[in-house]
Amino acid sequence: MGQLSDNTRGALLMMASMASFAFGDTCVKATGGALPISQLLVLRGLLSTAFIAVLAWRLGALRWDFGGRDWALIALRSVSEAAAAYFFITALLHMPLANVTALLQVLPLAVTLASAVLFAEPVGWRRWLAIALGFGGMLLIVKPGADGFNAYTIYALISVVCVTIRDLSTRRMSRTVPSLMVTLAASATVLGFAGIWSLWQDWVPLTPTLTWLLLGSTVFIVGGYSFAVMVMRVGDVSFVAPFRYTGLLWAMVLGLVVFGDFPGPTTLLGAAIVVASGVYTLLRERTLRRQAVANARRT
Repeated sequence: MGQLSDNTRGALLMMASMASFAFGDTCVKATGGALPISQLLVLRGLLSTAFIAVLAWRLGALRWDFGGRDWALIALRSVSEAAAAYFFITALLHMPLANVTALLQVLPLAVTLASAVLFAEPVGWRRWLAIALGFGGMLLIVKPGADGFNAYTIYALISVVCVTIRDLSTRRMSRTVPSLMVTLAASATVLGFAGIWSLWQDWVPLTPTLTWLLLGSTVFIVGGYSFAVMVMRVGDVSFVAPFRYTGLLWAMVLGLVVFGDFPGPTTLLGAAIVVASGVYTLLRERTLRRQAVANARRT
């Protein structure tokens, strides 16, 4: 068997990252809300932040020589990450795993839409159509007006907004800012936010089951971050990006096996529309970037 190409390795790493995050979310959901969210975030954050700090140090990414604009964007991204963690975990504890994960798949479409509206980035009619279809698919998932729509569905949608702000902030940063430094700042902010919040909440003694679930969540989130960093260093990111949607497949399988939940036909249809629209948008952006590079070379 020949050596794997960079793009193939990148795709495998992206799938490993998405699988890790799906397993981590499964561990969190399996706690059943027995732990206060602040306690969960503090205990998980202590381990994950320490690991990310060591990884950043070993890779020479611990740098502080950024301009005020980049620091402001790092701060905005970190606050968005903390808000997203709260809203996402709250929704995750009260909704089927696959449904929450399916809603997050609208993220690439939301980022493209926000970039066009806020920063006047050009978006052709094809991507506008894909965005419209994708958000139509999202409505099939949340089913507004139906019994499945509740406050926790709104929490999931707010987490999508927070992650969109997070990713937009990342896009506007200088290329000189190391990705691991950005991740470390976000992880430390979530830890600080949870630590302050936990002062007003009673901590719960850890049972052996909760301890293992918490450790599992930490290991998987660290693995997810590690694989995500490797993805950035291997292959063409525009090629491997669509493989992020494999996380939805893991969420469906784990939701069925661990919790006995499986999305209904309407949710499956909505998820399929969201994924198809997102993949098309990513591939279209990849094509446009290649055309721009080719035109620049000709001139």
